[in-house]
Amino acid sequence: MLLLRNIQTIFQTETAPLRERVAGADMQVLPSVDDAFLLVENGKILSFGPMTQCPDAPGAQVVDAAGRLLLPTWCDSHTHLVFAASRENEFVDRIHGLTYEQIAQRGGGILNSARRLRDTPEEVLLELAWQRLLEVQRYGTGAIEIKSGYGLSVEGELKMLRVIRALRERTKMPVKATFLGAHALPAEYKTDREGYLRLIEEEMLPRIADEGLADYIDAFCEKNFFSPAETARLIEAGARYGLKAKIHTNQFNCLGGIEVCVERGAVSVDHLEVLTDEEINCLKNSDTLPVLLPSAPFFLNDHYPPARRMLDAGLPLVLASDFNPGSSPSGKMPFVVSLACIKLRMTPEEAVNAATLNGAAAMEISHSHGSIAVGKSANFFLTKPVSSLAFLPYAFGSDVVERVWIAGEEV
Repeated sequence: MLLLRNIQTIFQTETAPLRERVAGADMQVLPSVDDAFLLVENGKILSFGPMTQCPDAPGAQVVDAAGRLLLPTWCDSHTHLVFAASRENEFVDRIHGLTYEQIAQRGGGILNSARRLRDTPEEVLLELAWQRLLEVQRYGTGAIEIKSGYGLSVEGELKMLRVIRALRERTKMPVKATFLGAHALPAEYKTDREGYLRLIEEEMLPRIADEGLADYIDAFCEKNFFSPAETARLIEAGARYGLKAKIHTNQFNCLGGIEVCVERGAVSVDHLEVLTDEEINCLKNSDTLPVLLPSAPFFLNDHYPPARRMLDAGLPLVLASDFNPGSSPSGKMPFVVSLACIKLRMTPEEAVNAATLNGAAAMEISHSHGSIAVGKSANFFLTKPVSSLAFLPYAFGSDVVERVWIAGEEV
């Protein structure tokens, strides 16, 4: 048993009935309890409330949290955490003026990562990914989605997904796996799009399903990658194997990907740096979650998603890190929350809602994660002594997260 006492404020508290997500103007509200306690037993939240109601807990480990804030851990619903090597040379190329598309056309970008991954043993990939997972835990992440997509071959994609499965077996945090075979066309299929799509449908998906390696299917729906029609085909192929869709779209262009995803019941559409009013209305009339990845346009020096237009329309925004070696080489969710406030003009309350409860919803685990509620998993963090919630995004260069617990155990 674990008892945290004298917590300055617990944020994102919930009592029954529990919310699955929060949208629009409601995202400005972050329920809280001041001068509080939190009691944990067997990895679950047993109770919480004001210190005036703090129970006796004989034998419990006691933590004095005076001056500190307590929040549920971040739920990072979009990452590419498994990769073989960094790509800082491309970072320098962009400084010299090359665009993301130009780098990709030269064989860089995703294809660069694919070449390196194919040459890297599975056990090496696992150890690299494990160290990254430990790093993001220290920043307060307590649930994560990880995509494949740097294999671009049957064995390469299976290798990545097996690494993700091994990570899941090593940690008590939820780890969701997404099959992203349609991340780019591999060089050997450059003139045979149909051949690669059939490889995904006829060879990759059956083997992934046989081994139970993925929860979701994804595709990069973007100019020079995969079209809306191809994305629709892949969503339907994934559905035949029990995989729901979480799709990259609208990073650089509006092509119709959002409509395709909404029509087919995708769990989320991710990126959305460019967005029309018609697409916003399409999302408003659906259960598909819009996931924003502000560290990608930050790193690429590109324009940011229109978060305020989306919030004003009543949408339930999600924030995630897009941790990957090419366009967002960081899984630091506190910085993502800062960017959301600084560049997307989201309030601290909106940003925390987007990075916790709504992030959990984008992984379909908001029944057990994403907020502080009796019976939910005891995944939470304490900040260093700070004056207010707004200090978290304000102090964008500081490591404000001091201690992290996953399933009731400090990490």
